[in-house]
Amino acid sequence: MSTATKPAKAIPVAKPYFGVEEEHALVSALRSGWVSQGPKVAEFEKRFAQYIGAQHAVALSSCTTALHLAMITADIKAGDEVICPSLSFIATANCIRYVGATPIFVDIDPLTYNLDPRRVEEAIGPRTRAILAVHQIGLPAAMKELQEIASRRGLILLEDAACAIGSEFMGAKIGQPHSLMACFSFHPRKILSTGEGGMITTNDEAVAARLRRLRQHGMSVSDLARHSATNVVLETYDEVGYNFRMTDLQAAVGLEQLNRLDSMLERRRYLAKRYTQALYKLDWLLVPAEPAGYRHNFQSYMIRLLPGRAASRDDIMQHMLNQGISTRRGIMATHKEIPYADRDWSSVLPETEKATAETLILPLYHLMTEDEQDWVIQSLIESAGTR
Repeated sequence: MSTATKPAKAIPVAKPYFGVEEEHALVSALRSGWVSQGPKVAEFEKRFAQYIGAQHAVALSSCTTALHLAMITADIKAGDEVICPSLSFIATANCIRYVGATPIFVDIDPLTYNLDPRRVEEAIGPRTRAILAVHQIGLPAAMKELQEIASRRGLILLEDAACAIGSEFMGAKIGQPHSLMACFSFHPRKILSTGEGGMITTNDEAVAARLRRLRQHGMSVSDLARHSATNVVLETYDEVGYNFRMTDLQAAVGLEQLNRLDSMLERRRYLAKRYTQALYKLDWLLVPAEPAGYRHNFQSYMIRLLPGRAASRDDIMQHMLNQGISTRRGIMATHKEIPYADRDWSSVLPETEKATAETLILPLYHLMTEDEQDWVIQSLIESAGTR
């Protein structure tokens, strides 16, 4: 690779991609007079389910609220235990706590950074009710093994697919019937973004119906159905619900994002391949793994730093920031945060603790140019020798 030239603008670690189509869709939704949950949300749900290959999709205000409702709909209660990774954004564990249950952290496979099925099996106890698999930074978890364990042990399998839109496991998109429910995020750091927002996919009609009630205060009939009816409809509220709705403004943007999703995925995979080709021979880092049958969407490109370099991870990040390049530490370890520090997990999470200390996320976004990427690569290599 030739010597790169420093770009005129700073390079962010991530950047959402919105075009004029999203602008026009947003204005159209504003002028329609229906800006809360309505016809655009219904259309977005239908199109999203079709894209994933699921029977139902239910739009929510965020992936966190999606995970919360997934726990409620799966009937997870106080006293139950849910197996999940600590190596994940804190919302994964928080949603378990929201319903009074206890997250049981299990160590990861160091190759994939996802739940190690062998450790999952060992962690199952008499109070275990569910397994919450996370497809970390877009690489699918070992769903075949986790499905087998859940089926054999009578457990509910759920998916935190926040980062996994467009990822595939054994030829099927994440969000198809690998589990009871899969929860997606549309945060600006994600590939498909509506600013904020989330979605749950499921093949269970009763689950989908309850999710739709719960997201709207437990209301027996939606606003769209009431306002579209030719006869007076009086709704009821049969259980405590929540205000977890997506707006039509967000859904209008989401529909346009779906139209360009395949091209965005193709671009990210191309840029990820360029990173890997430039970095894989360096003996002081590991590039991301993509096992056979797993298809990464590269929501993030995360490397692992090994011995053989002079600089620490933090020094590398600072050096690159001085060069106008934003990076992020690798995935957090939830058990190290105050709300989950009431138990010493270190002895059962050695791979998690090493991964959170040794990983680094490099910039990757749809409009990233090859010149910008070359500058990131050059700066990374130079920074590793700094002291």
